[in-house]
Amino acid sequence: MEISLLAKAIAIAIGGIGPALAIGKIGGKAMEAIGRNPEAASKVLVPMLLASAFAEAIAIYALVIAFSIK
Repeated sequence: MEISLLAKAIAIAIGGIGPALAIGKIGGKAMEAIGRNPEAASKVLVPMLLASAFAEAIAIYALVIAFSIK
């Protein structure tokens, strides 16, 4: 029983680290691009949001895997 709890915790932790780093990098690069060219903010926003959503989906997959561990 305790081993499965540990496995779930590790799955969530590892599954959350990657998306967290990715979203941070996406946001940082978007702000850098907007800082260099403020007129491009509307062109940068949509791809940034899409990339963040895809990165967040990976964290949700990790959550689903953690719930499926018995």
